Amino acid sequence: MESSSNFVSMRGIHQIFGGGKSRYYALENVDLDIAQGEFVSIIGHSGCGKSTLLNILAGLTSPTLGSVSVNGREVTQPGLDRAVVFQSHSLLPWMTVVDNVRIGIDSVHPEWTVARRHEEAMRFVEMVHLGAHAKKKPGELSGGMKQRVGIARAFAVDPAVLLMDEPFGALDALTRGSMQDELMTIWENSRKTVMMITHDVDEAIFLSDRIVLMSNGPRAGIAEMVSVTIPRPRNREELIESSEYIELRKRLMHYLIETGHGLKAAA
Repeated sequence: MESSSNFVSMRGIHQIFGGGKSRYYALENVDLDIAQGEFVSIIGHSGCGKSTLLNILAGLTSPTLGSVSVNGREVTQPGLDRAVVFQSHSLLPWMTVVDNVRIGIDSVHPEWTVARRHEEAMRFVEMVHLGAHAKKKPGELSGGMKQRVGIARAFAVDPAVLLMDEPFGALDALTRGSMQDELMTIWENSRKTVMMITHDVDEAIFLSDRIVLMSNGPRAGIAEMVSVTIPRPRNREELIESSEYIELRKRLMHYLIETGHGLKAAA
């Protein structure tokens, strides 16, 4: 098994799509280690390969070159040790909230009785404060509630790594802040290893232990690793008054503005 410092290990990742004149070099020589229990966010402009990197770790895409492992096991395909929460909630519309959460539990624990699987699903539904809505179907839920179901479903399979691709990107600012608080509480109680893609600098600072800054594509890579040493638990109101937060936010914004100018120059 891998040590806790490289629980997730991505080595020499190259990703090339297409061939001939249409060949596109999405990622070039990416190395990334994530410690067990660490929360890492990835930031960069559109087209920098963030989602491609996440899909490779999820086992949804195979890298052209390089290796990926989780807890010492090579990643070659999707697995229950990695759960993904997308911006789109991906709930089954004909199933209730509790049944959508139970899907993963059915896969992980087929030997359990139906009653026990239902009870376990309800535990995670309650965890995201949706117990009163357990029998509703997705069409009866708000966008934020649907994302809560998606998060409950991901945690219910007890994954080693939680992968999140812009999970709150489609939500309004107020709901987004509420969901960030919810995720922070759940993460602090579980200490799952998390890799999250976001365009939101404040979200990344509030949630993360480290922030990965991606260079622009093509041939995107890791430009810089930024540690977030602000003590936990973090209070949003106190955070925005923190000098460390202000300097960190300024540093990240400067990076995005500068690389944004590069995109315009290349266009």
